[in-house]
Amino acid sequence: MIQDVKKEAKSALQTVPVITVDGPGGVGKGTISALLAAELGWHYLDSGALYRLTGLACVQKEIPFTSINKVAHIAENLVVEFLPSGGILLNDVEVETLIRTELAGNNASKVAAIPEVRDALFKRQKAFLQSPGLIADGRDMGTTIFPAAPLKIFLTASADERAKRRYKQLIEKGNNVKLSDLVVEIQERDERDMNRSASPLIAAQDATIIDTSELSIDEVFQKVKNLYKKL
Repeated sequence: MIQDVKKEAKSALQTVPVITVDGPGGVGKGTISALLAAELGWHYLDSGALYRLTGLACVQKEIPFTSINKVAHIAENLVVEFLPSGGILLNDVEVETLIRTELAGNNASKVAAIPEVRDALFKRQKAFLQSPGLIADGRDMGTTIFPAAPLKIFLTASADERAKRRYKQLIEKGNNVKLSDLVVEIQERDERDMNRSASPLIAAQDATIIDTSELSIDEVFQKVKNLYKKL
């Protein structure tokens, strides 16, 4: 099935452009991708949301992540709707807030390590490739899902810097968290993502790597726009 989808996607890429933005959590890829999609008027794929939704659905149905076939079945049959307003419906229920927690992120990393889950979500991610173009945000967009993309971006930042950003976000929302705990969680998630057997978190060989540790969102966005203009 995956080979057939890859052939279809290769044909689509000849007429529909795609820009991939990969990287670990907390580097700003979601923000940059959404800004770029709005700037260009293209579609936007938040692939990480699909894994977060899979994890959430499993928790709601009390399915342990060790039950691989059941988790893969959940992933393949997600009833999801991405709203123009930015909200996300799972089984007709708004879950945007629920899937943006640290727990949801860790659960997403766990289900993403299951090859059967990645296979189940492969075709669903490919379906986002529609005219006039697509900005695809994730961890393996440029290496596995859209390897023929004409522009691939890989954003990175130190674990400490990413933890500080997340800490600030959570504190502003009234959450009681420890910065040291966030650093550990981020490092553990990175380790899991980089060492999984299926589509590990790595930069594509032809990706442009941008370290966002010392850059503002505006500075990163400008760098990405300049790369697009050179296409």
